[in-house]
Amino acid sequence: MFCKIITSFGLNEKLNKCKADIAGNCSNFIKFINKSFEMEKKVSILKWFLGAMFFMILVSWAANKKPMREFYQLTVYHFKNPEQKKVLDNYFQNALLPALHRLKITNVGVFKSLANDTVADKLIYVFVPFKSLEMVTELPSKLKADAAYMSQGATYTDASYNDPPYSRMETILLHAFPSAPRMQLPSLQSAKKERVYELRSYESATEKKFENKVQMFNKGDEIGLFRRLDFNAIFYSEVIAGSKMPNLMYMTSYENKAAREEHWKTFVNDPYWKKLSSMPEYQNNVSHIDITFLYPADYSDF
Repeated sequence: MFCKIITSFGLNEKLNKCKADIAGNCSNFIKFINKSFEMEKKVSILKWFLGAMFFMILVSWAANKKPMREFYQLTVYHFKNPEQKKVLDNYFQNALLPALHRLKITNVGVFKSLANDTVADKLIYVFVPFKSLEMVTELPSKLKADAAYMSQGATYTDASYNDPPYSRMETILLHAFPSAPRMQLPSLQSAKKERVYELRSYESATEKKFENKVQMFNKGDEIGLFRRLDFNAIFYSEVIAGSKMPNLMYMTSYENKAAREEHWKTFVNDPYWKKLSSMPEYQNNVSHIDITFLYPADYSDF
């Protein structure tokens, strides 16, 4: 009976058409879903590819990017008596180094001369590394703005004109070599008072000869020779402001004096050094050498 009613009202054709429409719509919907999944898959693959390419670019950039060359400030304090030494030690240990550490300036070295006990003009060397020249120029104002520094260092900063904490102070500004753009902490096991830090200054007759000696360290790979022979070098640098220009300075370190002598004996007998030092292009590029033997203060960072 139900079928007859459907047929009599022409519903059969409409029902069939409806079924066909539904089937067609379902088919289109399924195709749409499939296309959507395909598109999403393609987008995911594209995103992955672009991400991988971006990562590879970053890795390549990081590998090829040269580290920024550091700046170093080497301050030499001249003093005469135990009273001045006491004021300086207290200032460095309790005021200056803590303030530098608060400014995120680490690896500060304070050194005393191994042959400085009997001379009238006694010396203390303070080495401070900086990431930029701007940090050097900003340091005095930042120290003055540090209340703890001003309080702990009052004996030094507020000393009277007729009772100064030092006789004179000299500041040497250095720029790290391209082949050694950052300082390195030494790997030493001996007690601090047994260690030997050797500070060398090489002066040249002219700026051109100075540039030639700097090239010998970098392109000539004199630095590489020091590394191969384990000289525990702290820094290599050119002096950009100082009293003995043009010149370069570098510092090596040893467990003790005997180790220092053995290292240099090995150095001068090394075949590469003999070859490098005999090259015609590297002749007469040093006119004077100053060698200073130092040991670190107990409170020195290294």
